Amino acid sequence: MAVGVDHERRAGSGAREGAVGVSVLGSTGSIGRQTLEVIAHHPDRFRVVALAAGSNVALLAEQAARFDPDLVAIVGSGDGAMSWIADRRVEHGAAGLIAAATHPDADLVVVATSGHAAIAPTYQAIAAGKTTALANKETIVCAGELIVPFAAARGVEIRPVDSEHSAIWQSLGRSPLNDLPRDISRLILTASGGPFRQTPLAQLEHVTAAEALAHPTWRMGGKVTIDSATLMNKGLEVIEARWLFDIPYERIEVLIHPESVVHSLVEFADGSQVAQLSVPDMRLPIQYALTFPQHTPGPCRRLSLAEVGSLHFEPPDETRFPSLALARQAGEAAGTFPTVLSAADEVAVAAFLAGDLRFLDIPDVTARVLNGHRPEPPLSFEAIATADAWARVTATEVIRERARASA
Repeated sequence: MAVGVDHERRAGSGAREGAVGVSVLGSTGSIGRQTLEVIAHHPDRFRVVALAAGSNVALLAEQAARFDPDLVAIVGSGDGAMSWIADRRVEHGAAGLIAAATHPDADLVVVATSGHAAIAPTYQAIAAGKTTALANKETIVCAGELIVPFAAARGVEIRPVDSEHSAIWQSLGRSPLNDLPRDISRLILTASGGPFRQTPLAQLEHVTAAEALAHPTWRMGGKVTIDSATLMNKGLEVIEARWLFDIPYERIEVLIHPESVVHSLVEFADGSQVAQLSVPDMRLPIQYALTFPQHTPGPCRRLSLAEVGSLHFEPPDETRFPSLALARQAGEAAGTFPTVLSAADEVAVAAFLAGDLRFLDIPDVTARVLNGHRPEPPLSFEAIATADAWARVTATEVIRERARASA
């Protein structure tokens, strides 16, 4: 897949007429890097017009040299990187994310920025009329009630990048999200079950961060991997599915599928089910979000069901993995409850990875924060920001209380 730097630089801001201009937010993260792999595989179809990343300025420098964007945005600390970006437009901080999201030459914005920081640039990209390929969970989990109707009103496409939501989208027959068929009976999101699917409950109390990060099928960032191990990730995807596909929670189900070959299913009113199958490779849903409505040849290997041999399915055990039920409850409560869920979980996962919290304490901390939340409607971006800050402070204090009690 590697091509020469000179060839790739022709994919930059001064490149081919008719090529799709792409801004990549979070370009140095897992999804951002894979997005650029897909773009490099289609040098005549796409050109990178903006890159935005956090504090990994060394990798951002390599990406900028390779893809020659017009704009480079450094969200974190990056003053030492000025020498390699002197000939480009440079933005910093949250304003840099928004500048990349609204770049005038961007036809499509890939939102791969992690966390709640992606909400504002996603909104601004939609406001600017940019087709948005969304890989950030928090945007829809926290603000789907605001973002999705806003995009629909402006006629802007949101294209899901998560493998599960992409699978549902593809199973619906190349329909844009704002024109979905109405004969859907159920959405069935599949989950691998993570590394502890068959681990006895008594042993879960003692699992380490290294064990939790050893996902059996996917290679993802640390936060998402831990959320997969607790099934919180699947709970967040249930909330996303509710808004992305405009379907009530009682018609969204989760099914454990350890092979991660069937990425999700749609059941229609007559009982028939349509599924999307592929090897577990995030470059596939990324590419589909870039090339929709076409399926085009890409860098991924083909699926061989003969090699897979057999596929297994089972219901999730919500007693052993309470995060799934917690997420559904927060989603049904609506308002700022999903924001509190997401923020508290993020703090708890960080504490677990730092060795300050046990694995089974992650959902317990999240539940305690949710139980203490008193929302103040109506929902707004300001309310989301306030709830986010409150949840983080409260979760941190709950964790400190636990540490004091066990000292």
